[in-house]
Amino acid sequence: MTGRLVAGLGLRAATSEADILACLDEALAIAGLSGESTPRLATLSSRMGEPGLNAAAASRQAELVAVPDEALKGFEAACATRSTRIASLYGVGSVAEAAALAAAGPGGVLIQPRIATARVTCALARSVS
Repeated sequence: MTGRLVAGLGLRAATSEADILACLDEALAIAGLSGESTPRLATLSSRMGEPGLNAAAASRQAELVAVPDEALKGFEAACATRSTRIASLYGVGSVAEAAALAAAGPGGVLIQPRIATARVTCALARSVS
């Protein structure tokens, strides 16, 4: 499969690197992509300062992409899952799915709907090139 793999992440404040990576690895395993690199991690702009997120990106040598809250709303129709709480906060059913699609760029495809652990959600998308 061509295109860059992108992981979209939703996370609670003060989530650890270990929790983030465990959720990412679980999503990769479910998608049948265990061990594949995720060169781009995407999340809400407001989470960019999270130490656990920055550590997770550094440990995987991944680019960290900030997605403005407003930009997420453009991906509502493409989201496969829906959290009522998240929809009321951000206007989109899944931060992880919308962030993955936004960072994948035009034509990006959701290849793994969000999975959720206690503190993290993760979805995978692939860019077209």
